[in-house]
Amino acid sequence: MEYATFGGTGATVSRIGFGGATLGLTNYVSAFDPEDPGDRARMFEAIEVALDGGINYYDTAPGYGNGASEQVLGEALQGVPTSGGQPLFVATKVGYGARGDVRASLEASLTRLRRDSVDLLQLHGESWTTQQTDDILSPRGMAEQLLSLKDEGLVKHIGFTTEDNNDSAYRMIASGVFDTIQVCYNLLFQHPYEPSRPFGAMLEADRHGLGIATMRTTTSGTFQRWVQLVNPANTFDYSSALVQFVLSNPYVDVALVGMRDADVVRANVALADDLDGRIGLDALHEKYVTPGQTGRAQ
Repeated sequence: MEYATFGGTGATVSRIGFGGATLGLTNYVSAFDPEDPGDRARMFEAIEVALDGGINYYDTAPGYGNGASEQVLGEALQGVPTSGGQPLFVATKVGYGARGDVRASLEASLTRLRRDSVDLLQLHGESWTTQQTDDILSPRGMAEQLLSLKDEGLVKHIGFTTEDNNDSAYRMIASGVFDTIQVCYNLLFQHPYEPSRPFGAMLEADRHGLGIATMRTTTSGTFQRWVQLVNPANTFDYSSALVQFVLSNPYVDVALVGMRDADVVRANVALADDLDGRIGLDALHEKYVTPGQTGRAQ
């Protein structure tokens, strides 16, 4: 397993992270029921294979199935201190709806996770508005509550998640409050990283020393559905190529991948070790290319 330093947190994290949304959300991406005995057995097998393969980053949230994802990870990771020789890194979130009592949300998460603390607590958002960001960064706002919980040792690091590359994301990055950002980035949605400008939230986060985690690594099925629409006879599985695209970005510390199946976990663990499969993104984005250039990382 390839590992990276998670920005200024100093934590060592597997470059493939175990995304917890698929553990709790019914019919997310594909048919699935977290209460079905067969589906639950496959989930636990996938987590066991991930631990054996050296994945030490586990991401979840109370919003993933009303706590179901946290409960699964709490049971599966209880008493497990390390993976691949590295300490486990467990990340969860708190939604904007809990802004009146961030502590209560965290305490409920800790109960489900069967832990006394978490390595990372993130503000869980898709698109932060200016008004929300003003509120979060205001005196006694969510940022202040997060910092208090960090001071108490209930969380080691604090971060935020976003699907956007908007002004609110830049304000949070520059606020000095957050240690990490989790942002949507993949072959289809490259807005956080534009190397030819250069521009993007990932570059700004790196300048401020934030750890960078990415979500939607395999596009949440969007790319695959598009291929099926335009080429119904297609038989190629693009999943590996999509993961390698994200891992090829030097700003990405950890790429989160939702994994319910043990074989999928094994395939992603192998990808993390396949450094020859990485590509040169700068060359890929060039408008004028050198004859014979492939974009393959040298």
